[in-house]
Amino acid sequence: MVTLINRVEAGPRELRHPEKQNKPDSPILKKPDWLRVKAPGSAGYNETRGIVRDAKLVTVCEEAACPNIGECWSKNHATIMIMGDTCTRACAFCNVKTGLPQPLDADEPRRVGETVALMKLSHVVITSVDRDDLKDGGAEHFAEVIRQIRAQSPKTTIEILTPDFLRKEGAAEIVIDAKPDVFNHNLETVPRNYLKIRPGARYFHSLRLLERVKERDPQQFTKSGIMVGLGETREEVMQVMDDMRSAGIDFITIGQYLQPTRKHAAIDRFVTPDEFKAYEAIARAKGFLMVSSSPLTRSSHHAGEDFERLRAARAAKK
Repeated sequence: MVTLINRVEAGPRELRHPEKQNKPDSPILKKPDWLRVKAPGSAGYNETRGIVRDAKLVTVCEEAACPNIGECWSKNHATIMIMGDTCTRACAFCNVKTGLPQPLDADEPRRVGETVALMKLSHVVITSVDRDDLKDGGAEHFAEVIRQIRAQSPKTTIEILTPDFLRKEGAAEIVIDAKPDVFNHNLETVPRNYLKIRPGARYFHSLRLLERVKERDPQQFTKSGIMVGLGETREEVMQVMDDMRSAGIDFITIGQYLQPTRKHAAIDRFVTPDEFKAYEAIARAKGFLMVSSSPLTRSSHHAGEDFERLRAARAAKK
């Protein structure tokens, strides 16, 4: 977690986050023991890495510097990031490269479907960068990826983690109508933090997006997550839970924010495992079908196993 990773491999003078270069450095807090993970390098990890490279696909596991990459890739799990590696937003927490993206790759949906079939995935998570430069925000590309996975690996269940499609009329409906099994869009933080942490987004727009999924297709599971350790209060987190439940969201994830570089938003504090357990108990009491709350929880971590639990919880409720 050092400033050196703020440069991309493409060129020595190209910055990963050019918009952050004039910001003052933030202190990097020492990680507590409960956040330490093994460095990746197993045979399974290398096999997954090879498959991703051969298919010329991008993963959020690498781009977002996910701490769980070693565990997930060793189990042949990877979250595929479509529409390139460059985001049009500049969120204060995110390690994904920012700038002007390349045109969409029309062959990408086919390659994604082919890779999912090759990896014999029972469950796959597809996410993307924000593409504010596109008229539909990339909605049709998302839909085509879903269709290709259905065609090439029909038994695979599909979870999508989408942008907010802000100011893209009709875009969300294109993706909803492609019928993924899980529609995920993260709120990321409490409303008070949006101008600082997620300035290109709007809290209630994101909430409304997930509510629209349920209105249009009640059978689709909806999912959303937040990070803690950004200065939020316990009461604010509980209010977000209430807002999510009002929007009919089935599954909430809560994880510790980890600062990618000194130019990103500073960590306010490390939330303890006991506090995460308390958040889990509160969320379950509020009626979520599924809750994942731990320091290393991420949107896609254990997504396949969690989907099976989610489906079982709905069946038990009926």
